[in-house]
Amino acid sequence: MKIAKGALSWILAPLVLCVFFVILSLFLSDVLNGVFWFLSFILFLMFLVFLVFFRDPDRTIGDGIVCVADGKIREITKDNDVGDCTKVSTFMNLHNVHVNRMPIDGTITDVVHISGAHIPAFKKDSEKNERVIITIDTVIGVVKVVQIAGTIARRIVPYIKKGDKLRKGDKLGIIKFGSRVDLFLPSDSIKFLKVGLGDIVLAGVDTVAEING
Repeated sequence: MKIAKGALSWILAPLVLCVFFVILSLFLSDVLNGVFWFLSFILFLMFLVFLVFFRDPDRTIGDGIVCVADGKIREITKDNDVGDCTKVSTFMNLHNVHVNRMPIDGTITDVVHISGAHIPAFKKDSEKNERVIITIDTVIGVVKVVQIAGTIARRIVPYIKKGDKLRKGDKLGIIKFGSRVDLFLPSDSIKFLKVGLGDIVLAGVDTVAEING
């Protein structure tokens, strides 16, 4: 199983502590022995959970403009954030893969980190949350990806920087423990959306929209 970049320390920490407590329990009295075995069990469970959380499977990249995040499509609206655009919001749960991917070939023109709150991502006030705004110059115009932290997801780690030229499906970064990713597409450059509210999608695999022309 491949592990997401920047997540190895999260996985190894509970495993190392688990082994430490197992070894320590061998030299303690029965009462303390039981306590340390219990701690070892909890830490091993944490190790397994983090192993699932931070998996980074290989993907077969889909057609058209692809999804940027694993999860459920929870919002599709018209917006004017980067001109007349269509906004598609994907909500990531704890069990989803947390690595986000490029929706289309392009050049990163800006990466901006904004500090903020950690309100649940499904609430309206989540617009005030910590976020990373990635602006991309593409053949269809300016595309923007916004990674938004949530209550549990308190760390956004970009893998890219300004000036990087990336292919569709390349990895943009990770939101540790999931949350929400907004994709802004120029409305006049897409034929139609191929996702709807409630759809479960995979980053880099499922098509969001076909390119116009």
